[in-house]
Amino acid sequence: MAKQESTQSLAPKVIVGVDTHKYVHVAVAIDTRGVRLGDCAFVADSGGYQALLAWAATHGPLEAFGVEGTGSDGDGLARALRRAGRRVVEVNRGDRRTRRVAGTSDAIDAEVAARSVLAGQATAIPKTADGAVEMIRELTIARDTAVKARSAAMITLKQIVVHAPSVVREALHALTDHRLLTLRRPPTGSARDTRRVRQVHAALARRGLALAKELAMHDRPLARLTIATSPTLREGFGVGANVAAELLIVFGDNPERIRWEAAFAKLCGACPIPASSGRTTGGHRQANAALYRAVIVRMQYHQPTLDYVVRRTADGRTKREISRCLKRFLAREIYQRVMTDVRARLDVAHAA
Repeated sequence: MAKQESTQSLAPKVIVGVDTHKYVHVAVAIDTRGVRLGDCAFVADSGGYQALLAWAATHGPLEAFGVEGTGSDGDGLARALRRAGRRVVEVNRGDRRTRRVAGTSDAIDAEVAARSVLAGQATAIPKTADGAVEMIRELTIARDTAVKARSAAMITLKQIVVHAPSVVREALHALTDHRLLTLRRPPTGSARDTRRVRQVHAALARRGLALAKELAMHDRPLARLTIATSPTLREGFGVGANVAAELLIVFGDNPERIRWEAAFAKLCGACPIPASSGRTTGGHRQANAALYRAVIVRMQYHQPTLDYVVRRTADGRTKREISRCLKRFLAREIYQRVMTDVRARLDVAHAA
């Protein structure tokens, strides 16, 4: 009996790589010796996920699943695998140059994903996306689209003012955005101009005011959720609801997957080494922008930051270099604040 258990423990385990798409997922199974065991395609729905699990189990004891696109097309599969108690590893898309030289197909990409897990190149734990942070992410997306739509409405309204008859243009060009939206009867000239300007102005103003109400509707739950999720983070100087939301999205509902503050800084593109080219910034761009907004607030109103800026400026540092260093410091502070709340929740759970 002991000999049989020893033989089973030495038997190679199975690693499954999955290339995910919107409608069909392709899986390739290899063992821990690197031997390719087979491949198969499955429909991207709950039935297909169960079929994939059953197919993988036919090859032997399962070690892990390497899944591409766990934040997009592979999100449903990753959730199903976690519910089944399987280890899921997030795999990045293969290097384009390598794919051009070696060729590519769904099966090849799936095998590359499996071998990345086997070689230890892919070790990232995907987000669980099943808690308060997922709700924050969805609210943030809705809010961002409303902001863009409101900006487009205001730009269009101002363009209408620029091309309006001189009487209208001279009366409206100096008004603020809010005044333009709430103006009930814009001044007009002839009867034809009156109808045209009033119709367009009324339509754009209604749209802008409706989007402003939608923004307020998103801001209130965002403020509540960010405080409930990480109150210590919200206590940070310059960390408002929108900044906190973008940073919590990077952490996800399982922030413990980010094991040290340097990894969080790299995710946010806030490494000491410059990671930008032209107008492109490395890392999570929204999180990087959120860090920048918080840093700008601190550079204006936070006395320790003001002292640091004076000292570094005297050392010959540029404003861009100083802000990059401040973003790195802020990333460390934010990581510590979020982890403080995580540890507090774990202590409460253990005590219960």
